[in-house]
Parts: sequence; structure tokens; C-alpha cells
Amino acid sequence: MGYFDDLENVQEYIKMVDGYDGKELIAVLENYLNPGSSLLELGMGPGKDLDLLQKEYTVTGSDSSEVFLELYRKQNPAVDLLKLDALTLNTDRKFDCIYSNKVLHHLERDTLPASLKKQQELLNPDGILFHTFWKGEGEETHHDLLFVYYTQDDLASIIPDGYKILKNVLYQEDKKDDSILLILQKQ
Repeated sequence: MGYFDDLENVQEYIKMVDGYDGKELIAVLENYLNPGSSLLELGMGPGKDLDLLQKEYTVTGSDSSEVFLELYRKQNPAVDLLKLDALTLNTDRKFDCIYSNKVLHHLERDTLPASLKKQQELLNPDGILFHTFWKGEGEETHHDLLFVYYTQDDLASIIPDGYKILKNVLYQEDKKDDSILLILQKQ
């Protein structure tokens, strides 16, 4: 059982992230993705970004936690949701964009390239990946959750063939340059 498979842990996380959303990131996304495009959010958690994304895009939310999915489904029964693991991505559906906000850092360092490759299979022609990561080095575990930190060079070096880098830049979430925005386009 994972950390987010426990209702108490999910409720604690929801309280912790209260007041945070990807509004500024989504404003950047709008420069790369046309309104109405299909978008899959990986690791939607409580659904704050999904709520914002569905104002512009045809969204599908996903998470590996059934608890997050059920809580969101109770409040938003009409929204398309999938139970997906960010590594296996067990779906045959296609999307114009795959989006995640600080999710892929929970994958082991050596499995991130495999996830990016699998995501490529789920993208429509010229589709984009839009992912954020914590900047840093090394890894650590909190509450049985793995956190892997990356530099811009780390990310650039593991991108599978078949992608063009549109953006690999630092931005601030909590502290100056503590985060990385990576945007890739399927070639």
C-alpha cells in the first residue's frame, strides 16, 4: 500500500497544499497548447490544477491513488478520470498534451526515461509533455515517498529520442530557481 492509498495521508496532503495551484504554469502552457486540446494530467492529486486546466482543455485526470480519484469524483462526477501509474501508463488513449506538476520526481531516477518514452506513445503527432520537477541533486524519502531531484542538465541528458526540447528553464515555486519546467514536443 502506498502513502496516498491511505485516506488520512491524503487528507493531510490536501491541507498541506492548500493555497497552491499551477495557475502560473498553466498560463505558460497556453502559449504551447491550443484551447480545446486533449490533455492528460498525471498525478492529479486533489485536482487543483485539473480544475484550472478544464477551463481551456478537454481534460482527463489521472492518479495512481484510488483515494484521490474517489474524492475528486464525488465532487466532479462528470470529469474523465483514469487510474494510472506514471511509469506503466496502462492506457491506449492518445492526447495532445501530458501535464504533471511535481509528480515525476517520485519515480526512481533510472525509470524516468522509460516513463518519458511511454508518454511518447500516448501523444498525438506534435503533442507536448509539460512537466515540472524540484531542482537539486540526490534523492530522499519522506513518509515513504521518494523525491528525486534534478538539474536542467540531468533532464536534458535523459530525454529519449523523438522529442524536441521546447523549454528547460528554472522558475520559482517557494524559493528562487527551486524548480524546473520541462516542455518537450513529440517529433
